[in-house]
Amino acid sequence: MSSSFGRLFVVTTFGESHGPAVGVVVDGMPPGVPVDPAAVQRELDRRRPGQSALTTQRNEADRVEILSGVFEGLSLGTPIAMLVRNTDARSKDYDALKDVYQPGHADYSTMQKYGLRDHRGGGRSSGRETVGRVAAGALARGALAQAGVSVVGGTVQVGEVRAMRRDWAVTEKNPVRCPDAMAAREMAEVILRARDQKDSVGGVVEVVAQGVPAGWATRP
Repeated sequence: MSSSFGRLFVVTTFGESHGPAVGVVVDGMPPGVPVDPAAVQRELDRRRPGQSALTTQRNEADRVEILSGVFEGLSLGTPIAMLVRNTDARSKDYDALKDVYQPGHADYSTMQKYGLRDHRGGGRSSGRETVGRVAAGALARGALAQAGVSVVGGTVQVGEVRAMRRDWAVTEKNPVRCPDAMAAREMAEVILRARDQKDSVGGVVEVVAQGVPAGWATRP
């Protein structure tokens, strides 16, 4: 299974949940685009675990290190490598999962595909892998802004609870990142109730891109 996706803007993530670090290499970032480490860090802070009772309580600072592809605040057009070190990996917590499969992870399918797996936190199938995707997304957001494109998004459904409003300004003011403050409270209750019942619940995320030039999504 490839860890790379994209054609013009190629994103390759690397690292395991309980390895030394996770990160990403972005190939195809146009040259001359401002790259602000603080902007990348801001997006990583939004996904950082332990922010509320609704997320994993793993305590990671998630401080990004930009290793290549940027000089004096501008992209060089060469691959940009970004690294985030793991500091709160408690591998012994997963000893009981050496011979069983962790619910909600790809442990079983990984074993069937490769014949071996990293049982510590799900290895590559952990939510920890999304660190690289978020960091790459921060670069993409900066590049799109140069073309006048903006992107917003949020959770619009959890279980049977649906958001009726699209007030994107409130998405950062609730732990489920919902654009409907009233629905956000109900969503949180659904999530907590499922957790107490040792169950899980699905959801829907909506993303809106504005200012996209006609034809950008057309494939030859």
